[in-house]
Amino acid sequence: MPIPTKIFHVDVDCAQLSKFGRQVCGDVFLSRKIKEEERTIVVVSDGLGSGVKANVLATLTASMAVNFTLEKQPIDRTARIIMQTLPVDSLRQISYATFTIADIECGGDTRIIEFDNPGWILVRNGLPLDVPKQMLCIDLEDGKTRKMFLSHFKLQMDDRIVIVSDGVTQSGIGTAQMPFGFGDDAYRQFVCSYLTSNSSVSAHDLARSVVRKSCANDVYKPQDDITCAVIHFRSPRRLLICSGPPFDESKDRQLAEIAQSFDGKKIICGGTTSIIIARELGIKINVGLTIDSSGLPPASQMDGVDLVTEGILTIGRVAEMLEQLHGTEVQGSGPAVSIVKLMLESDVINLLVGTKINIAHQDPSLPVELEIRRNVMRKITRLLEEKFLKEVNVQFI
Repeated sequence: MPIPTKIFHVDVDCAQLSKFGRQVCGDVFLSRKIKEEERTIVVVSDGLGSGVKANVLATLTASMAVNFTLEKQPIDRTARIIMQTLPVDSLRQISYATFTIADIECGGDTRIIEFDNPGWILVRNGLPLDVPKQMLCIDLEDGKTRKMFLSHFKLQMDDRIVIVSDGVTQSGIGTAQMPFGFGDDAYRQFVCSYLTSNSSVSAHDLARSVVRKSCANDVYKPQDDITCAVIHFRSPRRLLICSGPPFDESKDRQLAEIAQSFDGKKIICGGTTSIIIARELGIKINVGLTIDSSGLPPASQMDGVDLVTEGILTIGRVAEMLEQLHGTEVQGSGPAVSIVKLMLESDVINLLVGTKINIAHQDPSLPVELEIRRNVMRKITRLLEEKFLKEVNVQFI
């Protein structure tokens, strides 16, 4: 019963700032992961102007782009429907929203189509890579033609794609330092220089750095909505959580061997589970004695394992925290907090769940919400997949 492995992971994140004085950002970022097809879709749309009206137009554009791409509609048909749906500014004769759509498959096969957004960047080994772009002319019903660009290429390990709105490239315009704005070349140079100095930076931190630089260009009063989305094609960060003894004692050794051979971070939830693994591998458990404010039994230590905790109480608290959490900032301390932080830092989470029933958990005097381990793990799986877009593999033993 080997743990599933995945060679590549598509890490996606975005940072945004609204135009100074506006409460709503006129740029929209959408991302979808289709687990069954192992595809990732990323869309950045910039609504004309700023504020609520721009946000509505950009949201409409981004939503249509995602939905049509999910259905694998031809690119030209998708673009034509979007452009015919959106109105055109009567004075400037330009579309009310721009867009960039990236469609990435698990092996790195990538298609990007862009319409009126600044050119996206593919950074490989710290340098911008020139990717051929095919110009598409879309004939609309009103007799006018719109031009867009399509690129089709294959990502390599550690490649990054950076997509921005014109709030980045036009930042600083009119200032003494950059009267004509930041510009495409300077923006590209900033991204590559930052990656040279921070080669392992996350998608989240790179996007924030680009937005912070653009805001600084505007003397910390953004003159337009600013958006930067980053796609990082890298090795996945893996996490294994073992909880519960196997139904059949003959599988104890198998459980221990899976934990020992796993390539990634490891958590053991449950006293009996940790005793089994320690016994089978000949490892000593250092029982934790320090009580913290969480009210949970303290964590223990075991060589080769990142975290050892109590079982059902702790994973029950983890499920509660995931359900209540907004964003990815986790407050507090204790074993459950440590587990949640490790989960959010990981890309692929493997849950190895023992199915032996602990008689103590069937005691009717215990709280009703103390569900058996399998049900709690199913809840955690659903939350991680649906709320935090993690890839979760569950195995029962």
